[in-house]
Amino acid sequence: MFLLRRRIPQPYRAWIDDLVAEEKEEVYSRYTFENRDSEAGRRILAASQEEQREFVLAAAMWLDLRHSKPSTAFYETWAVRQTMHTVLRRRLPFEHDDVCHLLDWSIRQPYTSVRGTPQMIKVLQDHLKDHGLTPDLRKRMNNLTKCLEEGHSTEETRRWSARLKELGRLSTSTMPLVPGEAWSDATIGDIGAMEGEARAAWVDLLQRCARARGARPGKNWSGDAMSLIEKIGRPVFDRALLHWFPLVDRPRTRSVEGGSQWQADPNLLLQDENADILKALAWLCAGSEDAEVARALGTLALSAYRKVPQMGPRCVRVGDACVWALGAMPDAGGVGQLAMLQARVKFGTAQKGIEKVLATAAGRAGMSLREIEEISVPAYGLQEVGVRRAMLGEFGVELVVTGTSTTELRRIRPDGKPQISVPKAVKEHNPEELKEIKAAATDLRKMLPAQRDRIENLYLEQKSWTYPSWRGRYLDYPVVGTLARRLIWKFTNRERTGAGVFHEGRIVGRNGHVLAWLDDSTRVELWHPMQEEPNEVLAWRDWLAELEIRQPFKQAHREVYLLTDAERTTRTYSNRFAAHVIKQHQFNALCAARGWKNKLRLMVDDEYPPATLELPAWGLRAEFWVEGLGDNYGADTTEAGTYLYLATDQVRFYNIDARENYAHAGGGGYAAEFRGQGAPSGPITLEEIPPLVLSEVMRDADMFVGVASVGNDPNWADGGPEGRYRDY
Repeated sequence: MFLLRRRIPQPYRAWIDDLVAEEKEEVYSRYTFENRDSEAGRRILAASQEEQREFVLAAAMWLDLRHSKPSTAFYETWAVRQTMHTVLRRRLPFEHDDVCHLLDWSIRQPYTSVRGTPQMIKVLQDHLKDHGLTPDLRKRMNNLTKCLEEGHSTEETRRWSARLKELGRLSTSTMPLVPGEAWSDATIGDIGAMEGEARAAWVDLLQRCARARGARPGKNWSGDAMSLIEKIGRPVFDRALLHWFPLVDRPRTRSVEGGSQWQADPNLLLQDENADILKALAWLCAGSEDAEVARALGTLALSAYRKVPQMGPRCVRVGDACVWALGAMPDAGGVGQLAMLQARVKFGTAQKGIEKVLATAAGRAGMSLREIEEISVPAYGLQEVGVRRAMLGEFGVELVVTGTSTTELRRIRPDGKPQISVPKAVKEHNPEELKEIKAAATDLRKMLPAQRDRIENLYLEQKSWTYPSWRGRYLDYPVVGTLARRLIWKFTNRERTGAGVFHEGRIVGRNGHVLAWLDDSTRVELWHPMQEEPNEVLAWRDWLAELEIRQPFKQAHREVYLLTDAERTTRTYSNRFAAHVIKQHQFNALCAARGWKNKLRLMVDDEYPPATLELPAWGLRAEFWVEGLGDNYGADTTEAGTYLYLATDQVRFYNIDARENYAHAGGGGYAAEFRGQGAPSGPITLEEIPPLVLSEVMRDADMFVGVASVGNDPNWADGGPEGRYRDY
């Protein structure tokens, strides 16, 4: 103790002793010290700049001496350390040697979290504004950077490392990408082949991308990055990303070890450093008007949101950056890709983000969200429904939609005969045009199933259109028309109602007669077999078979679920799909595919809501009650504790704003009680549910059970209106 007192001058030693004494008296909880709550801390913050400078140097010496004693508990130094970090946020009159001593102290600290790296960066920034960069400073900055890079990598540590390299001019020619991924290898190779200012601009841009933080770009960061893009050239920048982004979905070029039964395989993930840069590059696409860039962003988002076993989505921050950039694009290409992502991405958080961005775009256009989804479907160059024609030199090319998820690329010779292979002349003189048409074919194969699902979901949205609007957005639209022309539609004109399908350029009924009474005042909606007598439905099935029309989804042959006598007896719930044992993970995936909300249940002491489907157009919420099955952790669960199987129970309907039900993970019955939000409300009787809604919800439940069931639950018993209760 005498040594400590002799080495650390007064009054700074006394200030430190006061901080330690306050902490020993347990005035503050460990690791929650705040200077504003401390008498000693307030005194130090009120001191002069020179006194604060001396305190920081004394605190660094004291911390080194304390940690040289093995008996010192880390929390015993917390108040001193926190006060030192707080004071270092101020601009103090440090000399060159002071800065060197502080950097040495930071390097000696055992953990990244206590090095005070952002404070060291602040000290360096302030010092270098008025002084030059010396070899001694540069050496220490390099050593601190190495400490950060050798420790646990986080977004913060990567940003700090990049800033230190910039201040110390340590990386004027070094790219921050990590090799081993197809896209990073290509980027490193492409930029490495450049010379002079072009290479320097790209390296500088990537370094700025590595320092990007947050979910959205800041104004200062965006301004600096855009100035670098101007140096590179926007067309050059866009072409580079069109080459690099598709490679993100390729396998790694160098395998890495890791992964297990309960940990994700790192070979399926993105390196954190590379993901930071990808995120920022996606942001910088927001100003592009190139439809190809929008398409590349959509593809990158799909790759980022792709589910990885034991992990979930591959890289959420990259996917979210793509969604933001697509929403900020000035033309309709971005909205079209968002519509595709909304239909194809099943990750709940991403769905909310996509819908929010689409809603913003709809607000700018003065439309509803559903309207923007309808008009934003890209045409991919199709000049008429299902067909795109182009001349590539002397040869013709036709891109034809042949099914709900299939296309065909046809090549035609100058004499009109088909050409099997790609002509040499086209490869040599029109490679870019051919590449774009092939890319359009690939995108069509992705977009068509997404639009099919969107149209099928219209059943539960009570959606209808005027006849001219319907023709423009559905029947005659180049992409959607390939689906709409194979569906039956219901037409209403004043007191007259009829069903029809597109055939040989006209709307005809099931008898082949033209519906000549259709005019601009006609309302159109998607036809459902629930709305027809059984003999009419059978007639439509026969007529479609005669015309050899293959519908994009089950419509004429759609399963219909009517209210049963048993359900009239139970009144408020249905046991039609109860007493099944189903695979939980498969059930969860099916719920996501059909738009239901569901949470994976763990064998823990927690409560979960049922699987739910919100029906805002009807003011209703459907619930499918399930519970975890089994008692043996490891045998009845995964290694992570997730139940392998669930037991099914009742299907119920509530008002959409009713308080949500919850049940214990392992059973015990559902109840609203106090946890759910909304007003307390009982279930709605099944006879009050619109027949179409009841049928569609029961159809989903039937599909869940039919696909995921492995048998019947022998312990099931009807719990009645109050639900079922078990001991657990």
